[in-house]
Amino acid sequence: MGETIFLLSENGKLVELNEANYISEDLLQSLLANYPSLISGSQINKENPRRWLLVSREFGVPDDANAGNRWSLDHLFIDQDGIPTLVEVKRSTDSRIRREVIGQILDYAANAVTYWSIEEIQHRFELQCKAKGSDQELILGDFLQGEMEPEQFWELTKTNLRAGKVRMLIIADKIPKELQRIIEFLNEQMQTAEILGLEIKQFIGQDNLKTLVPRVIGQTTVAEDLKSISKGRAEQWTQETFFAELTKLCGTHEASIAKRLLEFVEPKVTRIRYGRGHQLGSYQPVYHRNGHDYRLFGIWTSGYIETYFQYYKDQPAFKEESKRLEFLERLNQIEGVNISRDKIALRPSFKLNLLADESQLQKFMQVVDWLLEEIKK
Repeated sequence: MGETIFLLSENGKLVELNEANYISEDLLQSLLANYPSLISGSQINKENPRRWLLVSREFGVPDDANAGNRWSLDHLFIDQDGIPTLVEVKRSTDSRIRREVIGQILDYAANAVTYWSIEEIQHRFELQCKAKGSDQELILGDFLQGEMEPEQFWELTKTNLRAGKVRMLIIADKIPKELQRIIEFLNEQMQTAEILGLEIKQFIGQDNLKTLVPRVIGQTTVAEDLKSISKGRAEQWTQETFFAELTKLCGTHEASIAKRLLEFVEPKVTRIRYGRGHQLGSYQPVYHRNGHDYRLFGIWTSGYIETYFQYYKDQPAFKEESKRLEFLERLNQIEGVNISRDKIALRPSFKLNLLADESQLQKFMQVVDWLLEEIKK
């Protein structure tokens, strides 16, 4: 016998809904593609609920660098921290859900981190948006909610993929006890990757009234403690942890550019602000003037320099659009930097290695000096 839930209507009538199987696996897959929030992000991370960007359904997985796709993953999502989330869907009536699905999704993950490229992931996202008639820039912008620029997001996704930092989700209408025990065991052994089960039960009542109830499975206390330890960092970044991570992710050359900029700007500003990001570290030189904190720029451990037009439009020195446009034009004089005019209310970024040449680094320093002069006026 399945479970029963009850809804109390506005007129005081009690409506009975009974658990029902999905008529097909494709129906559940379509629900996930159309309503990603069914993957309960608040259950996966209560402090920082996960949001989901659908990259594609039926994402191919090769088993060799020069081979075609051997398998087909049901869905690829990415969360707001750039963690690729591999989803495999099964119905409880499918006998493979007992144990075989574990080997299946582990195969997918092991080969994905080896053979997937960020370019292919971006391409599949573009195709998925086109198929739905959606504007990919709007979809991605709404998803990121101004927390980072698209370039940083894709770079972070690439970094996570390369490091094996992925999430595996087995989704079904019912997770058998045998599978639950395996998921819990594996999740307690993993520090970089994560594997979870997700039940999405369907309850149907009269007039085809339907309720979907998600429940995450596999987050034991031991697993959560291990994942917390594996982060290995307090929320507050420092100069030491920032440069160690930047060197690790991008190399000594980018780190040397960031150090040159820090040494150049530190004597000129009020303070250096280090970020509190869980995934990426940053530092921002801050100049305080007449009750306003001006962030001159930000450098991220992903190897990007971020600019702060978004904040400048509300600050005295740059309220006039002409000043922000002048700032943009000065930045665009740096070789390789090409920020469009429609970004003067946002936080556009460019790669740190564009300043590898000494002449280009000096151009950026001159832009910083110009910013300071305008603020002091």
